[in-house]
Amino acid sequence: MGLLSLKRLMSTQRRPRPRRRRQVQARANGSVTLLAKRKGSPCQQEEDDNQDVKRMRNPRVSLPEDIWYHIHSLLPLRDAARAACVSSTFLCSWRCRPNLIFCKKALGLNGNWRENVRELINKVDHIMKNHSGIGLRTFGLQSYNLINTCYLDRWLNVAITPAIEEFSLTQFPEYNAKYYNFPSSILFNRGGNSIKHIHLSYCAFRPTGGLKFLRRLHLREVHITGDELKCLLSNSFALEQLTLKYCKELNYLRIPCQLQQLKDLEVYECKALQMMEVKAPNLSTFHYDGNLARLSDGGLLAVKKLHISSFYQYNNVHYASANLSSIVPTIETLIISSFGEEVNTVVAPFKFLHLKSLMINLIGFNGAFSPAYDYLSLAYFIDASPVLETFTLIVSQIRMEHDVISQDSSHLRQMPRSSHGNIKNVNIIGFCSAKSMIELTCHILENATSLECLTLDTIHDDYVHPDRLSVHEVGFCGRIGSPMIMEAENALLAIKRYIVGKVPSTVKLVVLKPCSWCHAPEGLGVKDHRVA
Repeated sequence: MGLLSLKRLMSTQRRPRPRRRRQVQARANGSVTLLAKRKGSPCQQEEDDNQDVKRMRNPRVSLPEDIWYHIHSLLPLRDAARAACVSSTFLCSWRCRPNLIFCKKALGLNGNWRENVRELINKVDHIMKNHSGIGLRTFGLQSYNLINTCYLDRWLNVAITPAIEEFSLTQFPEYNAKYYNFPSSILFNRGGNSIKHIHLSYCAFRPTGGLKFLRRLHLREVHITGDELKCLLSNSFALEQLTLKYCKELNYLRIPCQLQQLKDLEVYECKALQMMEVKAPNLSTFHYDGNLARLSDGGLLAVKKLHISSFYQYNNVHYASANLSSIVPTIETLIISSFGEEVNTVVAPFKFLHLKSLMINLIGFNGAFSPAYDYLSLAYFIDASPVLETFTLIVSQIRMEHDVISQDSSHLRQMPRSSHGNIKNVNIIGFCSAKSMIELTCHILENATSLECLTLDTIHDDYVHPDRLSVHEVGFCGRIGSPMIMEAENALLAIKRYIVGKVPSTVKLVVLKPCSWCHAPEGLGVKDHRVA
C-alpha cells in the first residue's frame, strides 16, 4: 500500500460534521424563526466556529494518534520514509516503526552486489540510528554479502528489544567467508520473553537456554552443535515448526517429548548428523534429506506426511518400500525423491494401512534415469497401499535409455492380479516409451477398479499448469532438449497403441502433448514463435 493508498485512507475519514439541528416554526405571517440558539458568549461562539473550520480543513486531527501510527506502519518502507518527511506525526511514527524489513527491493537498490552492499549499509545505518527501538516487533535484514560486524552489532542492539517477536537475519556470503557470531546473549536477555519467530542464516548461533514463546525456528547454514540445539529446545515448549538446513556442526538431533506443539520438522543436508531421536508426540509433517538410516532412530510414529530425499544416496524408493511401513505406520502422504535406483522396488514386509497419497519423483542426475530400473516393480509399492487414492510418478531426465516397447504387445509382462479399489487419480509426468512404464500403466488400468482419471504427460517441464497453450499469454513453455521432444512423440505412439484400448469407459484419459510452438523440433522452436 503506497502513498496513493494512504490518501484513500485519509479521504475515507473526511466525513462532514453533522450540522446543528435547527428547529423552525412557521408563523402566521409566513416568517421562519430559529429556535435552536447557541449558548455562551459571542467570543466563545466565534472560537467554536473557527475550530469547526480547522477540523474540516484538516480531518487528520479527528483521528487518535495511534490510528495514524498504525496506518503509517502498513506502508512499504520507502513510502513510510517519504511520509515521515512531510508530517510531524508520521516522523514520530517512523522513529518507533514496529516493522523494519531491509532487503534490496524494500530499499530500492539497483546495480551490482558490491554497490548494493555499500548503499544498503548506509541506508540501514541511517534508519537504525534514528529509530528509538521502542515498539519494534519485527526486524529483518537480507544481504548478498557479509556485512561488517560492527554495523550488525550496532543494529541488533537497537532491534532486539523486550518487545521483539520476529527476527530474521539472512546473508549470502562469499565462499569461505567468516560467519557472523550472532549475539545470543542479547537475544536471551532482552527478547527471551517475547520472541516467537527466528530465521538465521550464515552465522554462528550459540544459544544458552530456551525461549518459552518461540514458535518457529529456521536455521540455514548456521554453526550450531547438537548440545547447543538441545539446550535451546529443552525449554522451548511452544515450538511449532523447526527447520534445519546445511547445519554442518549439527552432530545429533534430539527433540524431547515435551515439545507437544511441534507439528512440522525439516532436516536438510546436515551432513555431520550421526543420530536423530525425535520424541515430539504430535509431529505430523517431516521433510528429511540426508542419510535415510537416521529415520530408523525412532520417534516418527505420529507422522502423517513424510517427504524423503537424499542427494548423495541411491535407492530411496527401495528403502521406503522395504522399511517405512514400520517406521511411520500411520503415514497418509508420502513423497519420495530419488536420484537413482540401482535395485528394483521390493515387496513391502508390512502394509501401508493409512497411505492415501503417494508421489515418487525420479530424477536423472546424469541425464537419463537409471536405465536398468524396472518401473513395473513400483506395482509392489501400490499393492502394499490398500487405501491409496492418488498415485503420482514424475520422471525427470534429458534423455531416455530404457528398453523401448516393441510393436508386439504379446511381450508385455503381467503382474499377479491385485485389487486397487480406492485409487481414483493416477498421474505420470514425463511418460515415455519405456517398456516397463507401459507395463506399469497397463497394470494400474487392469486393477484400479475405482479409477476416475489417468493423466499421461509426455513432457516434464516443471510447469505447474500443464495446459501449455495457456502459458503463452504470459510467456513460454520450459525448454526441452530435442532428445526428449523426439521421445515424447514415441510416447504418444505408445499410448495410442498400448494404452488407449485398455482404458475403461468410466475413466477419463488425459494425454498431454508437447507444445506445438515451443517444443517443436530444432529449427521450428521458440525462436520462430517469437518472430511470429
